[in-house]
Amino acid sequence: MIDFSLISAVIIGIVVLLVLILRFKIQAFIALLIASIIVGILSGMPPLTIISTMKEGMGNTLGFVAVVVGLGAMFGAILEHSGGAKALAVYLLKTFGEKNASWAMVITGFFIAIPVFFDVAFIILIPLLYSLQRKTKKSLLLYAIPLLAGLAITHAFIPPTPGPVAVADILKADLGWVILFGFIVGIPTAIVCGPLFGAYISNKIFVEAPQQGLENVHTINHPPVKMIIAIIGIPIVLIVSNTLLNSALFEAETIPEGLKAWLAMIGHPFTALIIANLVAWYLLGIKRNFTKNKLLDITTASMGPAGIIILLTGAGGVFKQVLVNTGTGEMLANYFADKGVSLLLFSFLAAVLVRLLQGSATVAMITAAGLTAPLLSVDISAIDKSLLVISIASGASIASHVNDSGFWLVSKYLGLNETQTFKSWTLMTTLLALVGFISVSVLSLIF
Repeated sequence: MIDFSLISAVIIGIVVLLVLILRFKIQAFIALLIASIIVGILSGMPPLTIISTMKEGMGNTLGFVAVVVGLGAMFGAILEHSGGAKALAVYLLKTFGEKNASWAMVITGFFIAIPVFFDVAFIILIPLLYSLQRKTKKSLLLYAIPLLAGLAITHAFIPPTPGPVAVADILKADLGWVILFGFIVGIPTAIVCGPLFGAYISNKIFVEAPQQGLENVHTINHPPVKMIIAIIGIPIVLIVSNTLLNSALFEAETIPEGLKAWLAMIGHPFTALIIANLVAWYLLGIKRNFTKNKLLDITTASMGPAGIIILLTGAGGVFKQVLVNTGTGEMLANYFADKGVSLLLFSFLAAVLVRLLQGSATVAMITAAGLTAPLLSVDISAIDKSLLVISIASGASIASHVNDSGFWLVSKYLGLNETQTFKSWTLMTTLLALVGFISVSVLSLIF
């Protein structure tokens, strides 16, 4: 039975959230908290219960997310400042050759966005794109679109990037499974949206590299590429190994419980990222003559962007908890089950709606996760939860347009006008969302 007063409360709360962000330009963190309070009031929650619910939602969420996002930000900052991102890009270009440079770019973007924020990775690799265009005289989009596709897919699908970490925590999904399925879904999505779409759109739109602001990226003293790949792989291998050790692939008696407990601690995202940070700090910092004070400055500066994401994620946890404690989530779950509406489709469309209206993929992910989490049944599997994370990430990536900062970042650095940006970047992100969701839907039928 549908309680329309509860439904109305949720709808009003979402409308208030969007009005505060779009009309009044209020930071999404406080807008989510205000929307949560309004939903609680309209749902008939006692005043002090609303406050305790907010504390519960914030505390439960930040206990995990704050640590992972903070450690991930420091890890990425050290990799960025050491020149590791450019080292991998230059190596792949030499390996693939200029003829297959678009494939080198999508692979570069795919792996570099694991530790480095999307916008930072794009900016530090832009000179490489300019250099390629100048040499080949082909459209800049032939190389830029694959790079952007790789960056966007990993940024949305694969932890420890903040978006999927936040969604995984709100849905209580296992990060190891999210990483595995993020790679599985990400590879075909990257191929379609990167080299294939890049080849198509570059024949339609010719763009030259800007004449100024170039640098010779090939002469910089980069760290060894094998070292970079190994360092990026440390947290991924440890986290995924831990997940597999605790899955049905290994019988309970295969590994002694004491050893299994130690392996679980080492493979936990906290420990895995601490190890990766220490290795990066030494090999990419101390061994490359960075002073300890310089490393301290680099890692401290990385906490700024991380702090915003952490608080925003906490507010998303508050919104989710209000829906749970008012009983709205359970009611909606029963309603959608009766109507035969797929939870995957609901989560995808919720993320699409918020993304189109307010622009930020992170806000869309967190809001959609908050709406989806209360609908989860007790017996939903770890694999299904991880697929929901990718579904939400796909929806939150769709149709980047004028209300998204990424739209203007791409437009500015590639020298595109608005129409060209819509035909290239916006279309690519839409393709990314659709291919990602279709892939998740197929996987949900198999697993």
